[in-house]
Amino acid sequence: MKYAVLADAYDRMEHTSKRLELTEILSNLFRITPVGLLARVVYLTQGKLYPDFYGIEIGIADKLAMKAILETSLLSSKEIREEYQRSGDLGSAAFRALQVKAQYPLFSKELTVNRVYETLDGMAKTSGAGAIASKLRRMKSLFGDAEPNEAKYLVRTITGKLRLGIADYTVLNALSQTYLRDTTFRKRLEVAYNLSSDLGLVARVVAEHGLEGLSKFRAKVGTPLRPMLAERLASATDALDKIGGAVAAEYKLDGERLQIHIQPGRLTIFSRRLEKITNQFPDVAKVCRSRVRSKKAILEGEAVAVDRRTGKLLPFQELMHRRRKYGVNEAVERYPTCVFLFDILYLEGRNLMTLPYLQRRKTLQAEVRENQQLKLVDQIVSSSPAEIEDFLDRAISAGSEGLVIKDLRGSYRAGAREFLWIKLKKDYRDDLSDTLDLVVVGAIHGGGRRAGWYGSFLLAVYDQEKDTFRSICKVGTGFSDAQLSSLHESLEDIRIARKHPRVESRMQVDVWFEPKVVLEVTGSEITLSPIHTSNLNSIRKGMGFALRFPKFAGKQRHDKRPEDATTTLEISGLYLSQLKRIKS
Repeated sequence: MKYAVLADAYDRMEHTSKRLELTEILSNLFRITPVGLLARVVYLTQGKLYPDFYGIEIGIADKLAMKAILETSLLSSKEIREEYQRSGDLGSAAFRALQVKAQYPLFSKELTVNRVYETLDGMAKTSGAGAIASKLRRMKSLFGDAEPNEAKYLVRTITGKLRLGIADYTVLNALSQTYLRDTTFRKRLEVAYNLSSDLGLVARVVAEHGLEGLSKFRAKVGTPLRPMLAERLASATDALDKIGGAVAAEYKLDGERLQIHIQPGRLTIFSRRLEKITNQFPDVAKVCRSRVRSKKAILEGEAVAVDRRTGKLLPFQELMHRRRKYGVNEAVERYPTCVFLFDILYLEGRNLMTLPYLQRRKTLQAEVRENQQLKLVDQIVSSSPAEIEDFLDRAISAGSEGLVIKDLRGSYRAGAREFLWIKLKKDYRDDLSDTLDLVVVGAIHGGGRRAGWYGSFLLAVYDQEKDTFRSICKVGTGFSDAQLSSLHESLEDIRIARKHPRVESRMQVDVWFEPKVVLEVTGSEITLSPIHTSNLNSIRKGMGFALRFPKFAGKQRHDKRPEDATTTLEISGLYLSQLKRIKS
């Protein structure tokens, strides 16, 4: 299969902001892709070579990619650099650079998908002495045979800036449209993906075996499951009414969610973003090996930083010092943790996810020998709102964020966000005392002291039903100079030329971003808004919801995917809880 076919599809994707058209283009691409290549095409279209949990990235800096372009092009370095400065896009610079070469064709080999993939794979796996020279040589071999449009998307793929507006659900929708015909089976694709966390594998299996193949996906030790998420309600009474009967109420800890896979001779820890983070938590690996009875299991828990002297739980920011490539041992010594386990999903060949939560908790208790470093999360079982509210106060006093209320009869549904688990934080009194996790989708340039930085940011909530991000506020307060500088640097890597296809906003901003960065934000209340698109038309025609007096709460949630952000359904619940409070 020619790589030019991919580049042409990418070009059409880039030039549409219509999500249905994106899905159609992608579906047509899958339809003409040989089954044996389908997984590779899916990965390349996501801008990667493997699923995230493999931990293999191409990892080429702009500077090295630019060097490869300069050494391949017939244009002067000045002309290429001017194009890069003008467009801010290395792909456009590569396109311009190779236009001239295309006018004077030499002997060249046609680029195929396999050749591109294997060359990039070789680059990603090259390390040690001579690695840079080897990577440069491989890039030049591709650019030397690439047409301008191919070079444009090669460079973007190599530098991690493909930015086609393609999300996981877009790929699933396109696969359903291509191979299942009947879109009522779309949910089966999602279940397979939630169990495998591997879109390429799901694509290959459905193409080869259809629905029968999808039914064979199972939880597997060593392969992360997409984590189950919780909805949000305002009070214990609301949570009890929603679930019905007695519930489990557990501390909602301010730490890093871990998925721990134990098997003979190996223990692997995954983050909620499905990244391997075992090396950052060697103390967690050690205590789990020694204190978990089973030799083959999948556990979920929360790692929380603790004060070595007092044993007091510390804020999430303290734990983020573990997120480093070097000096891990020093970080482990300086920022000790305690792991609080709250679920067990697999045990010695048995899938436990279909069991009721109460039974899973009992199994977890039997498997874990607790000590000061490894505990089960604090829990009560109750049907009393007053008892749960008292437990909430104890949780907050102990340094937790609040509670998670769980249906004792509920199964574990990988990747789902349902009312089987409900987040319960502080009461909503005169203001919105809870925080929201919002996604940065745009920014406005700063002035005065903030000249050269972004002065304020357009934030959005996640619409799970439509897989889009809807604007809810603009925030410019609560940032220190250091935080603004760090955030500016993070956002520059995901800056895009126009509004992302998954973003729904009536506001215009100076700069648009891929929806990737999640910020924790506070505000006074949820109000109706003619400007923002969160929950548009749900209460009044033409009106959405806005967060009033938003303020950055000090946390950038590196551990959360944008799809883990606060949802439109949660915002609706917060608004209704405010109305109840006002009426009472």
